[in-house]
Amino acid sequence: MFKPTGAQDHGGTTTRRRKSTRILVPRALLIYALFCSFCVCDLFADRIVLKQGQTLTGDILAEKQTQLYVDIGLTVLTIPKEEILEYEYTTDIYDEDVDVDDINDSGPDVGKLPAFVPATDRPARLYRTANLKKTTIEKCVDAVSEAVVKVSSPTATGSGFFINEDAFLITNYHVIEKETKIEITVFQKAKNGFEKKQFKNVKIEAINPFVDLALLKVEDLGDTRVKFVHLGDINSIKVGQEVFAIGNPLGLERTVTNGLVSTTNRAFEGLIYIQTNADINPGNSGGPLFNLAGEVIGVTNMGYIFYGGLGFAIPVNYIKHFIENRDAFIYDKDNPNTGYKYIQPDRRRNNAQPKFAKPEPE
Repeated sequence: MFKPTGAQDHGGTTTRRRKSTRILVPRALLIYALFCSFCVCDLFADRIVLKQGQTLTGDILAEKQTQLYVDIGLTVLTIPKEEILEYEYTTDIYDEDVDVDDINDSGPDVGKLPAFVPATDRPARLYRTANLKKTTIEKCVDAVSEAVVKVSSPTATGSGFFINEDAFLITNYHVIEKETKIEITVFQKAKNGFEKKQFKNVKIEAINPFVDLALLKVEDLGDTRVKFVHLGDINSIKVGQEVFAIGNPLGLERTVTNGLVSTTNRAFEGLIYIQTNADINPGNSGGPLFNLAGEVIGVTNMGYIFYGGLGFAIPVNYIKHFIENRDAFIYDKDNPNTGYKYIQPDRRRNNAQPKFAKPEPE
């Protein structure tokens, strides 16, 4: 006979120990949901296994750092991740955008990092995307500033940003070039401003010198919980839209600069960059360029020191491609400059002018 979790037998009767829970739905509704999960077999439903042994099936509408929103048909459950043993997505396509505002009517999600993540973002993917609403720079900075870090090596200082709760972060390759001793400084909100925490056990996961990107991971977090940012959509970037950058120019920590997108496709040495008039200085390298939804649309990596208003950022599509194909750019600890060198072609043996280059006779 099936017994609810926490039940005990006493002379043929069943009693339940009262146990507090953080599941933010009525207990009777949760029991009904669990019953439905045993009775209904949905081959296309997402699956959640609780630590107490029960299994839920439904559609995971949204995922936050500490909880899941699960649609079981009649209602939406809010399940704390601390109650979950494992969960998996079984659908590849999510047909409609779900705004977390429609779930809890709590206003725009920006400012509540980590924020709403669509079901298309599987747990295996290192980065997160979101459908955040535009707001002011002030509110965005309040939401995302803790996810921006300072990256230090014996020869350089730059910036970076966390892309997930597991302390994976993005920075520029040139910030850590030829270095393996890296230190990450995290700025967390405290009662009287910000508290700095420094971490020295930093692993280089992948590097791509040709697009100037590096993927790092902080491995000595301990009990520290980090906030992360969401990556935006390259197709949503428009010339003239307002953007802002957060970084550590010239060692001035947590500096915010703002401006506009000057162009979305400035070409340098075969790569495309976002050009912005937001000030980008040494120390900003590797930091995020945000839109007004608090989403990262680029990684700042170039600027003209003596000419204001000429800053450049690596577009977000390059970042996603680098992360998704990180196995191809995996870091080799025995070769700090992991990468490819193009072999030069043979010199011409015949120095005469090619026939196709000769002018046509008149």
